[in-house]
Amino acid sequence: MERYDADVLGLLKTSLEQREAAYLSPVATLSSRAQRRESEDAPGGYRQDFSLDVDRILHSLAYTRYIDKTQVFYLIQNDHITHRVLHVQLVSKIARTIGRFMGLNEDLIEAIALGHDIGHAPFGHDGETFLSALCEAHGIGAFQHNLQSVQFLDRVERKGRGWNLCLQTLDGIVCHDGEVHNQLLKADWGKTFDTFDQSMADKKHQPALPLTPMTLEGCVVRMADTISYIGRDIEDAIRLGILSRGDLPADVVDVLGCTNGTIVYNLVTDIIQNSYRQPYVAFSPTVSSALKSLKGFNLDRIYLNPIIKKHTENIRVLFEYLFEQYLNDIEQGRENSVIFLRFLKDMDDHYMRDHSPAEVVRDFIAGMTDKYFLQQCPVEMRPRVEIR
Repeated sequence: MERYDADVLGLLKTSLEQREAAYLSPVATLSSRAQRRESEDAPGGYRQDFSLDVDRILHSLAYTRYIDKTQVFYLIQNDHITHRVLHVQLVSKIARTIGRFMGLNEDLIEAIALGHDIGHAPFGHDGETFLSALCEAHGIGAFQHNLQSVQFLDRVERKGRGWNLCLQTLDGIVCHDGEVHNQLLKADWGKTFDTFDQSMADKKHQPALPLTPMTLEGCVVRMADTISYIGRDIEDAIRLGILSRGDLPADVVDVLGCTNGTIVYNLVTDIIQNSYRQPYVAFSPTVSSALKSLKGFNLDRIYLNPIIKKHTENIRVLFEYLFEQYLNDIEQGRENSVIFLRFLKDMDDHYMRDHSPAEVVRDFIAGMTDKYFLQQCPVEMRPRVEIR
């Protein structure tokens, strides 16, 4: 078997890092500055750290389950409705486009974008609300999908060993929040794993606590999260007959347009124009105001629309049923339960020691796809899927 030439591979990595230093913006995050909890200085290692993070996320089991995770509309069978897997790909593409024009690290942007929603529970934000209430009732703090994304990648994946992702990647994931409206974001430079862990603990007990990414790449992903869903959700709602294009506010349409493609183009162009060669990421005041209005419109006309909320009580009951079922299985030591067979089997001892039964149940349910979740429930309790 031919051996790889470690010297040649090392020179290639050095060449890539020198190229980054030469052409990236002074405010970009160089791959050479990546930080991991555990050193991985393997002989002959030639991959750049943030690119390696992308591959680890792509090959994670949690990423695979994106394929059947609700974005907005659940219990509707329609092949053209956005699911979570498409959303994160759109975030990645939009954020890398912005990052390329700003001279930022596209590998770091891609890693944050692809991993940012891995912690979402089944059935979207409604599922997150129901699971959060159960977590708080059992004394383990509110469920927040951004914290859960880090939980999966850092402590659950690889049977509890985690992927040892870079601090900058994990920070960008936990600090994403497409629902918070920002006209301008500046990076909160200088974080360490100690300050990161403390912010995770603080956020767990204070869900409203604002977090700011430590890199401009993280700031770009946070902005791109909103850009990727705001027009796409409108298109899905129109496709399902919930909205018509003429319903969109005229003052917003004048600024942003009325189709997803036009909205994305105008938002991305505005960010590039207002952020180029700046130590921040920003919209212009006019575009920011229009985007904030459009988010309010989507909230009222789509996300809180009774038409898409008719199954919420049924789903809430199912969350309660499964949570109590699995918690009881753990406490009674029923090793033939699916939570032992499909989740806890061969789990690393550190995970078992560091997590209470309720936290184990949280992790198991949060990782489920919509379809798998329903399969675990009695047939007579399952809601009917609509074909639209």
